Amino acid sequence: MNVAVIGTGYVGLVTGVVLSEIGHNVICIDIDEKKVEMMKQGKSPIYEPGLEEMLVRNISKKRLSFTTKHKEAFEKSEIVFIAVGTPQSESGAADLKFIKQAAKDIAQHVVYDTVVVVKSTVPVGTNDIVENIIQEELKAPVRVEVVSNPEFLREGHAIHDTFHGDRIVIGSDVKKPGDKIEALFTPLNLPIVRTNRRSAEMIKYAANAFLAVKISYINQIANLCEKLDADVNAVAEGIGMDNRIGRAFLSAGLGYGGSCFPKDTEALAFLARENNINLNIVDAAIKANSEQHEIFIQKVIDKLGGNVEAKTFAILGLAFKPNTDDLREAPALKIIEKLLSLGANVKVYDPIVQHLDGFQPGELEHCQSIEECMDNVDATLLVTEWDEFIENDWKELKKYPNQPLLFDGRNILSIDKLVKFGWQVEGIGQAQKRQSVKVI
Repeated sequence: MNVAVIGTGYVGLVTGVVLSEIGHNVICIDIDEKKVEMMKQGKSPIYEPGLEEMLVRNISKKRLSFTTKHKEAFEKSEIVFIAVGTPQSESGAADLKFIKQAAKDIAQHVVYDTVVVVKSTVPVGTNDIVENIIQEELKAPVRVEVVSNPEFLREGHAIHDTFHGDRIVIGSDVKKPGDKIEALFTPLNLPIVRTNRRSAEMIKYAANAFLAVKISYINQIANLCEKLDADVNAVAEGIGMDNRIGRAFLSAGLGYGGSCFPKDTEALAFLARENNINLNIVDAAIKANSEQHEIFIQKVIDKLGGNVEAKTFAILGLAFKPNTDDLREAPALKIIEKLLSLGANVKVYDPIVQHLDGFQPGELEHCQSIEECMDNVDATLLVTEWDEFIENDWKELKKYPNQPLLFDGRNILSIDKLVKFGWQVEGIGQAQKRQSVKVI
């Protein structure tokens, strides 16, 4: 099929590349000329494992192309995906200005009967808005149907999730366009959920909010574990073996970040308030997540005698999660801002993120290696669970800091092993007397 994708962020670019990989002819549209030229050269503007190789392969096979011109993109397309951003507004609601503009662009340029697929995460009822805009602005005498197809990709695992996902959700109020989108995805051989548009929109928000609640829950349990000298790792394993609960998203740490969970939980909470529905569970998860990094920082301050002024810290990891360069709502940024406000000196290192906006020149030191980052620091804060940090030789690293004090904000390192190397380690919700978890 001939497909156009509006927007080349994480969702749009991955969608376009994967659809070309399974045999469709895809043209991706973005208004950023430099970005489009970059992609035409086979270079991905985002870091996502496996994406650039697939992008290059499908450009060479002439199944994937890029443009800044909507007319060029739509002249052959029978399916148009909307995959633009829906940033959070000051009220907490999703800002739909890019969605609305995409709908207008479609209406003004399509020349064939078209199925418009809303891939962006949007509030319930947005597909109706898109359809109304298109019908009001439509220039050509063609039929346009709107279908909801929310994404469920994890940044850092987006290619894998597209080919090995749990399900594909297709929301259509008319059978025929839904059938066409189902046929589009048939080569992926994944379970398909067919429903109406509003239910499909709600599935996305409800899924993300549920996972956010699960993360916030285990983080609060971790905080209680610390007070009671219990170990949250053992607790998570024990409750995660219950099939009704499951182990996924029960890893205690610094809370969730990124482009989805913070924005989507706030948008769902706003939608509930707007409709006079009490979603206090989601509200509590949002509050718990915002407090989690503050609890971690206070632990650091207390361990250093209540004053971190003039102390130097190594921050290991900047991206909100490994295998991505996404800094949106990253806990590391909040931790850095707080430490700087308290008069501390901060050194940072991330395997992929090489630059931070929003800080004054000289305000922090950006290092090129773990060793450089940890050299002569008073404490090390592990913030993102990159494999490089897990696999490093911590016995050797002990010689770099002024004191071997490590705060593991992701519970990814073996405390027992590090203690043998001479480290003093503080995790999240871990007992002072540790015992390994055994399943017999």
